Parts: sequence; structure tokens; C-alpha cells
Amino acid sequence: MAERPPTMMYPPVEDLLDKVDSKFTLVALAARRGRQINSYYNGLGSEGIGTIVPPQVASTSRKSLSIALEEIAAGKIQYVEPSEVEADAEADDAEMQEPEA
Repeated sequence: MAERPPTMMYPPVEDLLDKVDSKFTLVALAARRGRQINSYYNGLGSEGIGTIVPPQVASTSRKSLSIALEEIAAGKIQYVEPSEVEADAEADDAEMQEPEA
């Protein structure tokens, strides 16, 4: 099959949707990570270094949202269902509260 022609949108939306369960999740994940990247760049030179994770991919883009989408496409950023996180936290709490015999 022929290679797809280059487009202005990289990475392609179809590839991004394969990484998450819905387009709404994709938007929320990219927006949150984009804000984190923006905060990282705004915080350079201040005392906040080390509190925010820097970009995880080498990108030619200077836009934080584009970098976030490239991270999602590369598999560096993943969405975890809140119910899964809460269940893991509850299991950890239950283990900590069990009395030792």
C-alpha cells in the first residue's frame, strides 16, 4: 500500500485515538500534559526545577500541545482510569490496616 501523503497534523489523529479510549480522553490528556509542559518552560530559571516532568520526546515544535500529542503518540504518556487508581489505593489501604498476628 502506498505511503500516506504528509499532512499538517502530526501525529495523525487516527494514531492518537488508538492510544486512548475516546477522543474526549485524548483532549483531556493532551490539555493537562500541555499545561504541565508549559509550566515547565515557564519555570526554567526559578526554584521550581524538578517538580514538573520535562518533555519526554525530542520535538522540533515549540508549542506545548504539539509536544504533548507527540508524547502520547510515542507512548510516553498514558491515561489511567480513575477507578483503577482508586481501587489500587483502596487495596493498599486495606493491606496497611490489617493487624499483624
